[in-house]
Amino acid sequence: MSSHHIVREKQEPALLIANGEACNPELLGQLLEWSPTVVVLDSAIWRVLDLGIKVDVLLGDFDERSDGSGLDLDSIRERQYPLEIVHTPDQEKTDLDKGIEYLIERGYPAVNIVWATGRRADHTLVNMTSIVRYKEQIRITMIDDHSKIFPLVGRFEKWYEAGTPVSLIPVGTVTGYTSEGLKYNLQDATLTLGYRTSSSNEAAQDGFVRIEAKTGDLLIMECWD
Repeated sequence: MSSHHIVREKQEPALLIANGEACNPELLGQLLEWSPTVVVLDSAIWRVLDLGIKVDVLLGDFDERSDGSGLDLDSIRERQYPLEIVHTPDQEKTDLDKGIEYLIERGYPAVNIVWATGRRADHTLVNMTSIVRYKEQIRITMIDDHSKIFPLVGRFEKWYEAGTPVSLIPVGTVTGYTSEGLKYNLQDATLTLGYRTSSSNEAAQDGFVRIEAKTGDLLIMECWD
């Protein structure tokens, strides 16, 4: 797969590649075209290098694996140079957290995240819900072959075609949730993960959908089969 196009540094979203289920190569190629920086998390590096992707940063704790092996950084450097290698041993944070914080510290305004869902259910759940923690510091969009996930920041407004699936999933409890333009709208409602959500909703007609909430963290999910 070809390397990413030349774009203006830090004016386009960085691309953060985790180690979950791989997305469609066409989708990955589209994201790479406009990503000034590609950050890969830990042992996903081998899968990424096998695709011929130019990598800018390798980041992780590089812990010893269950078979006693670790990442062979010398071999990685032989396959990809130049390459910034960032060792982040903090066990209180996931590699995805560390990757997002790396981009925040370096002033990136936005990041697209791929390969962060699928495979292990615990990793998928933690990855999807933890992005709300950084919503005020960087624009985050998590993408796979069937969904685009991003946290609500302020008041959300976007034009959709009629029938476009839009799910609203609270992380914890959200109060004062109000929507317009959906098939099933709510006004000043409380949503709680595991009890009440607005999953499997959709745009009622061609036009704008508007969503806001008074308190709490809400994930907006554009999903398709």
